[in-house]
Amino acid sequence: MIFLLKRITRAGWLNFIRNSGISFATCFIIGMTIFLIVSLFLLRDVTQFLIQNLQEKIDISVYFKETAPEEDILKLKEEIAKIPEVKSVEYISRVEALDHFIQRYKNNPVVMESLNEVGNPLLPALNIKAWQANQFTAVTSFLENVPQKDLIDKVDYYQRKPVIERIFSMATTINVIGIIFSIILATIAILVTFNQIRLAIYSSREEISVQRLVGASNWFIRGPFLVQGAISGVIAAIATLFVFTLAVFLLSPKFEILFTGLNIFNTFLSKLWLFLLIQILIGIILGVLSSIIAIRKYLEV
Repeated sequence: MIFLLKRITRAGWLNFIRNSGISFATCFIIGMTIFLIVSLFLLRDVTQFLIQNLQEKIDISVYFKETAPEEDILKLKEEIAKIPEVKSVEYISRVEALDHFIQRYKNNPVVMESLNEVGNPLLPALNIKAWQANQFTAVTSFLENVPQKDLIDKVDYYQRKPVIERIFSMATTINVIGIIFSIILATIAILVTFNQIRLAIYSSREEISVQRLVGASNWFIRGPFLVQGAISGVIAAIATLFVFTLAVFLLSPKFEILFTGLNIFNTFLSKLWLFLLIQILIGIILGVLSSIIAIRKYLEV
């Protein structure tokens, strides 16, 4: 049995070498497919990091009327903190809001001069953070029915809602586009590998006829072509791993500049064996599946 497998593997390798031009073209297309699919896995981790990072920065502010008693605001703060969707609530008085404003615009003489003329125009507020960005709806619904509703001047959720929704929409769109391109490339990879196996069958037609005459089994005749497809997939996977690792290593510093705290190379290394397994499995599946289709169509044994 082992001897038979060695002969089949050797015959598959010879078929791969014999059609080296189209074999490497096949490896390239399969590699492109693997690269894109693995990029989607990495992109999912990056997207989750960015969404989580953005969610930590997103909050809504509830502004109260200037005459609202502080004790009523603090009472409402305690009630809001009990909502399961709420992560934290911070009270900012008019004095604190003014201090923050001055620190932000202290180098702008025009703004500071205007502030000196009008006094403190800022309102007391509660800054609310939710565990998930899509949970702010529950918070705003709660605010619409509280006894202190008349003390509220405005809630800025509706101004920030389009930004929050756009974040999730962009993440979904990126994933959908990536999946569509993966399907297209996978289809091309199957067609190219299919053509590679078809040419291999055609160039080996005399050898196949001799094998039939001497009573070779169907497995012995078909095996080399399956091995040939698998070899294309494995070579594509290994080559893609090197290219992908290099690309992630070179792009990682640029991503860190754009997104502080995001190191895609470390993320990639933490799941290196998973990515390697995914690449090899995708390569073998594409290569063998294409071979099976070609064998069923062009090789009747």
